[in-house]
Amino acid sequence: MIVEIITPDKVVFEGEANKVLLPGIDGWFEILNHHAPLVSIISAGDIKVTDSNKKEHMIAVNGGVIEVNDNHVKILAE
Repeated sequence: MIVEIITPDKVVFEGEANKVLLPGIDGWFEILNHHAPLVSIISAGDIKVTDSNKKEHMIAVNGGVIEVNDNHVKILAE
């Protein structure tokens, strides 16, 4: 799946990923390949992206929104 993490200043991450672990309002949740469409709010915390080479990327955010559609994950973060 294609993952984009965007802040008001820049694109923090853009590329292929196998999974994304996010801090949700009610706890952690994970997005995997071919996930159902979703729109949700994310809380402050660390987003963990595992790319297609199995390398983990940790990105700290102060909250934001996630949209998942058609194997494309877009995260607008603060």
